[in-house]
Amino acid sequence: MKVHNFNAGPSVLPKEVIEKSAQSVMNFNGTGLSLLEISHRSIDFLEIIEKATLLVKRIMNLNNDYAILFIQGGATLQFSMVPYNLMNQKAAYLDTGFWAYNAIKEAKKFGKVKVLFSGKNKNYTYISKNYHIPCDMDYFHCTSNNTIVGTQMKIFPKTSIPIVCDMSSDIFSRELNFCQFSLIYASAQKNVSSAGMTIVIVKKDILGKFRKNIPSYIDYRIHIQNDSILNTPNVFSIYTSMLTLEWIKNQGGLSTLEKKNQYKAKLLYDEIDQNNLFENKIHKENRSNMNVTFFLKNKNLEKEFNKMWKKENIVGLDGHRYLGGYRASIYNALPLKSIQFLIEIMKEFERKFS
Repeated sequence: MKVHNFNAGPSVLPKEVIEKSAQSVMNFNGTGLSLLEISHRSIDFLEIIEKATLLVKRIMNLNNDYAILFIQGGATLQFSMVPYNLMNQKAAYLDTGFWAYNAIKEAKKFGKVKVLFSGKNKNYTYISKNYHIPCDMDYFHCTSNNTIVGTQMKIFPKTSIPIVCDMSSDIFSRELNFCQFSLIYASAQKNVSSAGMTIVIVKKDILGKFRKNIPSYIDYRIHIQNDSILNTPNVFSIYTSMLTLEWIKNQGGLSTLEKKNQYKAKLLYDEIDQNNLFENKIHKENRSNMNVTFFLKNKNLEKEFNKMWKKENIVGLDGHRYLGGYRASIYNALPLKSIQFLIEIMKEFERKFS
């Protein structure tokens, strides 16, 4: 491996996905056309999007009550699409990090938002389980994994109202009962595909209950009616997602990936906890298996540590610009040997400077 890629997104993809995608750009399925040139109305592309849809349902064990959509605009567009389609008067949200906060900010433009919990006063280092979801809310919104701070929801609440979840940074990384959610959305550039596409998984019977005059591109029902081809979709990203979903299936599905992800995360957290120079500030029960954040106890050593890991062809280890420190994003496709290599660098740094 030339480079150990810990980028938070766009991030590491399976090697075979990159190779097949690269080949398709040169000559797609022997057509003599690049994937970048084929029509989004062609049989070739319709087969791609149909296969990707079936793979999502198979991997997540979903029935036909759910529609699978491939939409542009990122998770950021979903911050508005969700309340536009689902909010009549009020909705409940958890404020567990930067992106959850932004989702709340957008939802407030459509109605009343009840924030059931906010971790802001403790720098989002934990996620409380002690909150009550009122049954008169139009829906409950949560963010399953917080990419910037490195927290993850391990348990989801039971409620009679629709649960909406932003799974952008941990979708397809673990087994869940996905039928407990009425709507899931996830931007692609972490565990799914190249950037430029967002997967939306929506239970069809929650739609069309409130607003009638929703702008066409914002209306989930219109996207469903048009099989995600209301306008020209991101053909390349959807093709790459299909390849990644095939890879997930061939790995043994979510149960296999979850075990691998738990093992990789434990190795890294164990090193952080026992290394005299580093610390993780997240409550242990809320630590993310996807985004491991850590800090040097002595900030004066940052220059030396940065020099060491960059020299060893490690990329993407810098913490988010709002947080500082370090962040190792260890998504599905990141090989175990990259984790082990980073740990050896950290051990060597401890030996040298402790």
